[in-house]
This record gives sequence, C-alpha cells and structure tokens, in this order.
Amino acid sequence: MLQPITAGFIAAISGFASSFVLVIAGLRAVGATSAQASSGLLAVCFAVAVVAIVGALWLRIPLAIAWSTPGAAVLLAAHGHHIRFSDAVGAFLVSSALILLCGLWPLLGRAIVRIPRPLASAMLAGVLFPICLAPIQAVATLPLFAGPVVIVWLVLFRLAPRWAVPAAMVVAVIGVLVYAGTGWFHASDLIPSATFIAPTFSPLTILSIGLPLFIVTMAGQNVPGFTVLTTYGYTPPPRFALVATGLGSGAANVFGGHAVNLGAITAAIMSGPESHPDPAKRWVATLTNGLLYIPLGLAAGVAAALVSAAPTVLITAVAGLAVLGALITSVVNALDDPRHRVAAIVTFLIVASGVVVIGIGSAFWGLLVGAIVMLWLGWRRKAAKPSTVLQSVVPPEQSE
Repeated sequence: MLQPITAGFIAAISGFASSFVLVIAGLRAVGATSAQASSGLLAVCFAVAVVAIVGALWLRIPLAIAWSTPGAAVLLAAHGHHIRFSDAVGAFLVSSALILLCGLWPLLGRAIVRIPRPLASAMLAGVLFPICLAPIQAVATLPLFAGPVVIVWLVLFRLAPRWAVPAAMVVAVIGVLVYAGTGWFHASDLIPSATFIAPTFSPLTILSIGLPLFIVTMAGQNVPGFTVLTTYGYTPPPRFALVATGLGSGAANVFGGHAVNLGAITAAIMSGPESHPDPAKRWVATLTNGLLYIPLGLAAGVAAALVSAAPTVLITAVAGLAVLGALITSVVNALDDPRHRVAAIVTFLIVASGVVVIGIGSAFWGLLVGAIVMLWLGWRRKAAKPSTVLQSVVPPEQSE
C-alpha cells in the first residue's frame, strides 16, 4: 500500500506549496489581518482534511478535496476595493450555502453547470490575467529576487512540471528571508489559532465576491473534479461532494477560510494508475492526502508571517506562476466556440479591467454584460444565415 500513500503525499505537498501564497494574499486583499489570514488558511486545511478523510473512508473512492485556488484568485483581484473582512466572510458563507444547495437541490446544480462555458471561462481568465502579469512586474522592479524565481519555474516546468511552482516557492521563500532578515520572526505569531470572525452581509460584497467565488468554484473546480473521476472509471458522487464541501466551506468561513471543493490536478495524481494499479485501492491516496493537511494547516502561522514580510509584488508573482496554467485553460475554453468569442472577450476585458461600478466589482459586471452580448448576438443569428454571422464575427481562417 506504499504506492497510494506516496501519491497522497505528493498531492498534498505539491497542492499546498503551489498555492498557499495565493490563499494568504487573497484573504489579505479582502481585509484580513495577518492573524485572520493565518486562521483562514488553518481553517481551509482542516476542512480539506475532514472532508477528504470522511469521503475516503465512506465512499472508498479517490475523491480529491482541495481549497478553491480560482476562488482565492477572485479574492486577490478584489485588492484595493476596501472591503471589510467581515463582509467578505458573509460573502463566503453565501457562496458555501449555494454550493450546499446545489447538492441538496440537483436542479440548481444542473443550472449552474449550464452557465455558458465561454462566459464562466472568460470571467476566470479576466480574474487571473492581472495576477499573471505580476511575474513580469516583479522581474522589472525586483530582478534580484524575482528573476531566480521565474528561472527556476521555467527550468522545472520543462523537466518536472509538477514541481515547478513548489520549487519556485522555495526560491521565493529564500528571497523573502534575505529581504526581511529576522524581522518577520515572532514566535508568538508562528503558532496559528482559529479566530472566529462574525460575518456581516453586504449585498455589494456578495455580488462582487460571493457570486463569482461560487461560480468559479463550481465551474473551475467541482465540474473538472467530477470529470477526472469519470475519466478514471469512477462514478462521481455529486450529492455527497457538494453537500460535504458546502458544509466544510461554511465551517471554515467563520474562521476566515474561503472555500473547499473537489480537486482537479490533485485528483489526477490520486485517481490514476500511478496511484495504484488496482482502482479499488486508490482511495488510500485521498485518505493520506487528508491526513497530511492537518500538519500542513499547523504551518499556517509561518506561511502568513512570511507572506506579510515579503514584498507584495514578489508574492503576487509566485501566485501568478501558480495560476498560469489555469489562465491558459480558461482562455482556450473561452474562445473555443467561434459563435461566442465576442461575448467571451467582452466578459474578459470587463473583468480584467478591475472596474468597480456602484460598489460592485468587475467579475459581476463582466458576467452580466457578457450574458447580454451573448443573448443579443444569439438572437441576431437566429434571423441570419449561420455562415454569414460566423464570418462577421470570426476571420475566415479561424472559422473551421
């Protein structure tokens, strides 16, 4: 049984190291203090652990659980909107309640899955785009610190892609230690504690953060997670997965965590033949993965302290490298259907602009305007010949 244990270990270490910076930075961007961000990371780690352990023991399938990486990107994109963290926690709870409701009411889950892929993907791409610019900005402003991070990432992306981001993170941590010296080290801050945050509910924050968090978590994590399970011959358990992650997210929310969901990349590690030749024994990988998230969560205080001591642009640069693959996938999915490229690019541009109108962030407006454009152009196509409309939207060489 060593093989699935190893797969679970690899999935836990690579998953945590690849994006914990994004989680911390995202929580700080929506108003969390360093202590609250530490509590939030601890909370999502424990939620991942509990849901993964229960799922593995109950279902005996490799149901991978992770925190919402695209959801953390949504939070980071809200930087500068002067959001109160208690309002953000309220928005997190609304998102968790919607995920829970999707599990209890399958009709809602099917409706969310039916959100046009070009719009959902374009929204996520718009959220990720400014973050993915950060490595360029970091190299320009802090070349001695950011340059080695990018070089290590590029080298390992060619030789060992799974370890490219974790290795870049190690180099970034070394850079932070050199940059900050010992000033970041306060023993009392390195032990994380769960801090209860009383939620407040702001309609504008719910529309700016809660609704986009829900959509990207469902479309960017849960749906691909089900797809991976199906690919490897397992029957996905949508009710258990959505109810369990909805409840787990809600429990984490009140301690500052944003969302947990099905894993996609880690699911591929733990669900495939490299986990174990016998599909009936691969659930041990997710059990191992869940157990390891408990000690990883106890490192949340160190993680938050390091992020707080680092130059913001360097931390965002590492986050940008971590989500570059997600940006590529989102752009490809957004522009895959020639009929909806205009609506997708409109959604992308509005979301990437970061515009705030009447206190509501760009992710909401991008989805809304993109949907209006898609409906308008779709109505026009019904009255026109498909080939004529297609050629008016897409250059001939791209229309096949």
